[in-house]
Amino acid sequence: MTDAVSAASAASAAADDEARILDRGYRRYTGHRRGVGGAIRSVAWQGLRSVLGLGRPARAKVLPLASIVFAYLPAVAFVGIAAVLPVDLIGEDALPTYSDYYGFIISAIVLFCALAAPEVLVGDRRTGMLALYLSTPLDRPSYLAAKVIALAVALAMVTVGPPLLLLVAYTFEGAGPEDVGDWLVLFMRILIAGVAVTTAFASTSMAAASLTDRRAFASVGIILLLLVSASLSGVLVDQAELSDLWWTINLLAMPFELAQRIYGEPGDLPELSTWTVVAANLAWTLAGAAVVAWRYRRLRVTR
Repeated sequence: MTDAVSAASAASAAADDEARILDRGYRRYTGHRRGVGGAIRSVAWQGLRSVLGLGRPARAKVLPLASIVFAYLPAVAFVGIAAVLPVDLIGEDALPTYSDYYGFIISAIVLFCALAAPEVLVGDRRTGMLALYLSTPLDRPSYLAAKVIALAVALAMVTVGPPLLLLVAYTFEGAGPEDVGDWLVLFMRILIAGVAVTTAFASTSMAAASLTDRRAFASVGIILLLLVSASLSGVLVDQAELSDLWWTINLLAMPFELAQRIYGEPGDLPELSTWTVVAANLAWTLAGAAVVAWRYRRLRVTR
């Protein structure tokens, strides 16, 4: 037994004698450097993956994917009806117009905002990833730009995608615009309206999500902000009989009202001028962006 231990010790000593540190010091990174732009793309991509629950357990995918599915279900149903009835359904008002489509998916958009914005912003503050991101070429404005891109792309799936699906499907069914010029005009209106709705909701939801470090509180706060503003505007105008300008505090309705004006329709609030609706959306968007900028400027991060 003693001989075996001695042999093992001798072998270990021989191995130690063979181990050598050949060089000391640091080597410079010689790979490709993508700079701030590459960092923004990387963070935006990771933010989008996080919103959709990619690379995470199945339970993280259920609600965001369900919201997206609910946003497309009316479009699929309308396309099916258009395929069955050989008439120009849009022209005959048998189906809702492209701007009216948002009325069918308001709940899906609100739910998606309430899920996506906290996922984009809150997680980094709770886990300490924000400090890690800011130790890279990113600073606070570029970090927020990456998060805005991630949230905007995610929201575009439910604000731009369904109307585009309707346009393409109606075109194949012969119920779309009659010539190329009208088709391109409608295509641009869908894009602009979708971007307008996305911008307004992204700014509002990010502002609410920036004020708390709890995802659940942020989600509830976003929903309450939208619903309370809608109720309050209705009370002030309908019950208190104040000026119609109080409709502009309705954060839930203003983006969709602007979308209707973009489509060339009078909207649900014809008493408001188009410029008033544009100004209201711009003001709320800038206000939301200001809240996010103020919150992150004051946020202490240990790097």
